[in-house]
Amino acid sequence: MIKLYGITQSRAFRPLWLLHELGLPFEHVKVDFHGKDLDDPGYRALNPNGRIPTLIDGDLVLWESMAINLYLARKYGRGAGLWPDTIEDEARALQWSFWVMSEVESALLSVLMHSRVLPADRRDPEKVSRNRGLLKGPFSILDQTLADHEFLAGNRFTVADLNVAAVLSWCKPARLPLADYPHLDAWLRHCLERPARKAAQLA
Repeated sequence: MIKLYGITQSRAFRPLWLLHELGLPFEHVKVDFHGKDLDDPGYRALNPNGRIPTLIDGDLVLWESMAINLYLARKYGRGAGLWPDTIEDEARALQWSFWVMSEVESALLSVLMHSRVLPADRRDPEKVSRNRGLLKGPFSILDQTLADHEFLAGNRFTVADLNVAAVLSWCKPARLPLADYPHLDAWLRHCLERPARKAAQLA
């Protein structure tokens, strides 16, 4: 059976969402980044980085949330429609998955941390302002893409949409409005309304 280590309030949310979309049986091991879970020698033997998530599938031990999702979708997602049909759309799924990590995740996480998560005395309003500014470019690019395409890789919801939407799901807790990006806003709402996303959020 597939085993996934991590908690919903982490990047493990991404493979949790995908596993629910796939309907695969799996064991969810709730390893937390608070406390000493990640320093446990048994866990470090699986993931020497001491981070979550980590996936075990048979003899494969895999870390990094996007690598996990692309693997799961390619191996198990064809029948469920979560892996693209053509090599061109496979390339688009890779493109958007890498893009959201390099262009969005760091800046959005900084906004979230310094507006909501960190104790008030550790928050830096300048970081919030600067990173909100940095996000305008990628948000505009995504909004323009979604003005012409309902989905990011082909004509249906795939791992490309899930991977990007999972990162952008931080916008709401970060209190980052998307009213200036109507196509992005509508697409994200649609993605986050999926039953599998709601099930993963409760895991």
